Order: sequence, then C-alpha cells, then structure tokens
Amino acid sequence: MNRREVLVLLACSACAVPGVGQAGEGTTTADDTKMRTSPNSPEIGPLPYTPGKRLRAAFVISPGAEVVDFAGPWGVFEYVYLPDDNLQPFELFTVAATAEPVRVSGGMVVVPNYTFDNAPAADVIVVPAMSDHTSPPMLDWLKRRAAESDMTMSVCNGSFALANAGLLSGQAATAHHGAYALLQADFPDIQVKRGARFVDVGRVASSGGLTSGIDLALHVVSRYFGDAIAEQTAVSMEYQGQGWRDPESNAMFATRPVSTDEHPICPVCEAEVDKMSALPVDFRGTRYYLCSDMDKARFERTPERFVLP
Repeated sequence: MNRREVLVLLACSACAVPGVGQAGEGTTTADDTKMRTSPNSPEIGPLPYTPGKRLRAAFVISPGAEVVDFAGPWGVFEYVYLPDDNLQPFELFTVAATAEPVRVSGGMVVVPNYTFDNAPAADVIVVPAMSDHTSPPMLDWLKRRAAESDMTMSVCNGSFALANAGLLSGQAATAHHGAYALLQADFPDIQVKRGARFVDVGRVASSGGLTSGIDLALHVVSRYFGDAIAEQTAVSMEYQGQGWRDPESNAMFATRPVSTDEHPICPVCEAEVDKMSALPVDFRGTRYYLCSDMDKARFERTPERFVLP
C-alpha cells in the first residue's frame, strides 16, 4: 500500500469518528466557519479557496530554525485531505536565503527547495523561531510575499521576524511565553497577548511556543475548509489537542510571574533565577536579577519597558 492509499484510508476512517464531517462535507458552511471569537482573536471569515486548487505553503528556513515550529504545521498541511475533490490541497516547500543546506535546531540539516530569489508566490507562509530574526533578505521577502498571501503565520518567536518586517505593527500578537516581555519591549506598538495559544488578526497570525503552531495550522485549515476538515486532519494525525478551537487555551501563561526576593524572576525572559549566579542590575531603587549577559544588555538599554508600572 502506498502513502497515497494510506492517506485516503485515514481520511475515510476519520469520517466515522463522532464530530468529524462525513465525506461530502469538505466545503465550508455557515455553522463551522463561525470563528472563535475572543479578545485575542477577533471575528474573521473563511479564507478564499477555489475547489480543485492546490494551495502553496512556504516554510521559511534559516540557521537555528526550531524544528517543532515548522515540522508541526508542515505535518498538519501535509495531512489535509478533501474527500469531495479526492485531493490533498497543500503543496509544501521550504525557502531560505541560499540553496545551501541549513542546520536547524538539534543539528538537523535541511536542503531548501527554493531561495528568496526564486521561490514562487505562496498562499500560506510559515515563519518559525530562528537564530536571526533580522536578516534583510528574509525581511524583504516577507514584506513582498505577505502582501500576496492569504495568511502569514509565525510560530513561537517567529513573531519577532514578522514584527521586524512590519507585519505586526499596531496588531495583537503572541509568542513563546518566555518572550512576552521582550516582544513588548522591542515592539511597543504590538499588543502582546499573554496566555494565547494563537492570535489571528485576519491575514496575519502568530502562535505561542512550539506545539502551538500545530493548533494555529489546524485553525488555518478550518478557515479554508471548515471545522470538519480540520477535525478530520487532526484525527488522521492522531492529534488530540483541542487548542485550535480555543485561541486562549495557553491560560497557564496568561498571568505575568511576580518576582520576589525569595524567588526572583528575570524581567526579560521571566524565568526564575538563582540570585547567587544571576546578574544584578539596579534600577529606580530596585535590584533586578538577569539570567544571561544578553538579557542583561537588553534590560539595560530600556529598563523601564520591563518594569511593571
């Protein structure tokens, strides 16, 4: 049995699962496209789709790109299947600054399909966390291609790349919970949403850390094809998370941690630190403890942006 036959069997078996659409329900309906509304995710409508069309999904790759950030959404889009059209609608490719192999997180090496110079236009763009969120070729490509795409989405701290490209200016967004304070400090015009699994503002969306990208990708599938197809995809993947249905489901990270003398918190990454090994900085009569030279340098540039009023 080949991979295509396996996918068809998975899709058909998913149709028998309670709550999952039967074959013939691959199109979006008024019921299942009611967007999940919340302060984090305003009401938005379905994404445009022409039956039979292949949708291109571009995955930006650069040194240090977090594997889970791009592999999770890649798996989601790979396993979307439309029973009515007997079609896997997503065509996936990677894009990078050059065609040279890229070493990503954990030592994996990825050979990009395209460069920023020759990549085709994409309907969906996925941007993971990476070592450098300021690369001019990447930012230029994002600005140009995002204007043509249906959806540009970041996963984890890929939101810093979107922010540097100007795509989040004046918008709500989220990131890994350890980067809330830094994203807000670096980009004061962004409304950083703590505790959000993802934030969708229409044609740009951001997700929390790592596996949150799976939920954002399923949400994007829902916007294209409806909840039944998104559920069918999740079942095919044996993914049981329900975060894609609830943009506020990272609630455990919704409250900013409070630093105390007994349990000091780094004001930049908001992780608990050891006072004996942390780097102290005094500001306005209060001593703060930073967990790294990098965080200390960032705090010292604009300490007022990291301090609660």
